[in-house]
Amino acid sequence: MVSSGEGDAATVGAWAALGGVVGVAGRVGYRGASGLGDGPLPVRELARATVGVCALAAAELAAVRAGGGASEVTPLVVDESAVATAFVSERHLRVRGRAPVGFAPLSGFWRTADGWVRTHANYPHHQDALVRALGGARTPEAVRAELAGRGAVEVQEQVYGEGGLAVAVAREYGAPQPLVETVRVPGGPGRRLGRAPRGLPAAGVRVLDLTRVIAGPVATRTLGALGADVLRIDPPGLPEAADAYADTGFGKRSALLDLGNAPDRAVFEELLAGADVVVTAYRPGALERYGLGARELLERRPGLVVAELCAWGRTGPWAGRRGFDSLVQAGYGLAARCGSGGRPGALPAQALDHGTGYLVAAGVLRGLAEAAEGGGRVLRFSLAGTASWLVREVPGAGPAVPGYTPEPWLREVADSGYGPLRYAAPPLPFGGWERGPSRWGTDAPVWWAG
Repeated sequence: MVSSGEGDAATVGAWAALGGVVGVAGRVGYRGASGLGDGPLPVRELARATVGVCALAAAELAAVRAGGGASEVTPLVVDESAVATAFVSERHLRVRGRAPVGFAPLSGFWRTADGWVRTHANYPHHQDALVRALGGARTPEAVRAELAGRGAVEVQEQVYGEGGLAVAVAREYGAPQPLVETVRVPGGPGRRLGRAPRGLPAAGVRVLDLTRVIAGPVATRTLGALGADVLRIDPPGLPEAADAYADTGFGKRSALLDLGNAPDRAVFEELLAGADVVVTAYRPGALERYGLGARELLERRPGLVVAELCAWGRTGPWAGRRGFDSLVQAGYGLAARCGSGGRPGALPAQALDHGTGYLVAAGVLRGLAEAAEGGGRVLRFSLAGTASWLVREVPGAGPAVPGYTPEPWLREVADSGYGPLRYAAPPLPFGGWERGPSRWGTDAPVWWAG
C-alpha cells in the first residue's frame, strides 16, 4: 500500500519551508513498515517527511538538468523500512564484524539535587573538561555521587565553563525556531549544470564539507550518494571518531587542512574557487574568525550554495554553544516528554541529527535547481529548529507499523579504509555509493578531475 505525500502534512510543510513549488509534495508516496513509531512524539512522520522532501528535491534537480522543472517530477515512492534503517545507521554499522562503540561511560542522564542533567563525553577533550568541572570524578559512580548534591543548571554552567558538554533536562519545550532560513544573495551569473546521469542528479557538483559527527555528515553522505564530488575538510588536531566516520564517510573523501596555516589556507582557497556548495556545521561565529562566514564565502565565490548547520539556532543565549542531538533532546524538552517514572528518556533514533541531515541535503539540491536564476543561497538549519518542528508542526504520532525488518536495507562492502563494513543503504529511491569510505583524513585535498 502506498500513501501519498499530498495528504502528509509533515511532507507538505517541510517542502514549503524549503521553498518548493506548491503541489509537488503530493508526488512522493510512502509504503512499507516502520520501526520508528514507538514513543509519544511523531518520529516516524518526521523521518519519512525529511527523506521524502530530499527525494523530491533530487528529482526536481534531475528534471531541471534535463531542461524541465518541478512540473516534470514524476511520482516517487519512499520505503519507510529503508528510512527507519537509515535513521539508525550508526547502530547497524559493523566494522570487521564488530559493533560500533556506543556512548562513553560518562555520557548519559544523571540525577541532580533538583532534577536531571545530560552529559556528552564521547570525545576525549569533552570528557577531560567534564572531569575537571566535577572535581576529578572519572567513574560513573563518582559522577553520580558528585552530581547528587548539585543543581542541574549549576552543573550545566560549570561544565560548559570548562569547555565540556552538559545540559539540564528541560521540563517544557524550548522557544519556537524556524525549520530553515533561506537568504538569497545577489551576485554571480545564472548557470546551468547540464544533464546528469540517470539516478545521479548531483553528478559533477563539487561540495566542500566542513561538518562533523552526524547531522552534517549525513547531509553530505546523501549528496555523495546522488553523485556529488564531496570533499570533507577537518583540522588536523581534532580527530573524528573512527566508527562515526566509517558510518558517515560513504560518498566522500576526507582531507586535513589547518586553516590558520598559510600554505594550507592557500590550498583551501583553491578548493573554494572550484566549489559549487559549502556545507558547514560549526557554532555561529566559529568560521567567521577565519574569514569563512557565509557572506565572506559568497564574496569570493559568487553563486555558491552555502548550508549552515548548528545545534541551538543562530540567535538566543545558547547560539554560541556546542551541542549534539542527545543534548538538544534534553535541553529542548524532548527527553522529559519521552521519559517515564520520573526519569528522562530519548527518541527511538537520533532523529534530530538524521532528519536535519536530509533537510540540509534537500535544501542544497533545491538551491542547485535554482542556480539558473543567478546569485547565491545561504541556508540555515539547526537541531533545535528540527526539534521545534517536531513538537509543533509534525502531526500524528502513530504506532510502529507491524512487519518492519532492517535486513533488506543492510549492505556489505569488502573494501574500505576500515576493512569490511556492513552498513545501512541510502533511503532514497535512487542513487547509492560505489565504494566504502576511505580512512578519515587520508585523502589529498584536491577535486576529482573532470
